[in-house]
Amino acid sequence: MWPEEFDYVLENAEEVTLEAPAFVGKDGLQHDAINRKALKIRIAEQDFQRIWPLAEARYRLGGKFAGKAVTLIANNPHYHSWHPADGGTADAASDGGVRPTTKYVIAHFLLDDVRDAAVAA
Repeated sequence: MWPEEFDYVLENAEEVTLEAPAFVGKDGLQHDAINRKALKIRIAEQDFQRIWPLAEARYRLGGKFAGKAVTLIANNPHYHSWHPADGGTADAASDGGVRPTTKYVIAHFLLDDVRDAAVAA
C-alpha cells in the first residue's frame, strides 16, 4: 500500500497518457510503442527527495484512486522522456523581507488497475 504519510503528493495529480511511437534504438533493438496511463505531479524538490526511495516499486492506492496502483518513474530507460525533470521555482513572501525560493520537480507515476487473483473453490 502507498504510505499514508505521502498521500498529499497525489492530491493534485493530473491523469495523463504517456505516448511514444515504436523505434529502433542506437543499439539496433526494436522498442515498442508506449501508450500508458499515468499520474503527473509537480512537487517541491525536498518532498521529491522524501519519496525517491519509493521509486520503481508498485504501490496500491486508496481514496479517490482506490482500485489503482502506481509506480514512480525514476530511471527506467523505456520511460526516459518522463523521468523526473525540473519543475521550475516559486518565490514566497515572508514577513522578514526575505523571499525564499522553492524548487519543484515534475514526476510521473505509471497508473494501473489492480487485479486481485480469485481463489479457486
